[in-house]
Amino acid sequence: MADDAADEICWLCHRPLGTRVELHHPLPRAKGGRTTVKLHPICHQAIHARFTNAQLARIAMDRAALLANPDLAAFLGWVAGKPPDFHAPTHKRQR
Repeated sequence: MADDAADEICWLCHRPLGTRVELHHPLPRAKGGRTTVKLHPICHQAIHARFTNAQLARIAMDRAALLANPDLAAFLGWVAGKPPDFHAPTHKRQR
């Protein structure tokens, strides 16, 4: 990982990163996104379980817009006390 301390935390939940790190395109690659941010795998799954690529394209790097989603906010409250490498299945919501 990079030496920058900001790169050592999850972009979504702000917990320290563990040994498993995934790269997320806030603006989806399918919509032209090139920039990536580091996330825990569980945080990455939580985003994609709650938002479509079209929704993510509108939100892009606006983390506050993601946090405004009540389901994602509840997830972040639940995961806040978990260790960095904690993982549990994240099920997609029925749309």
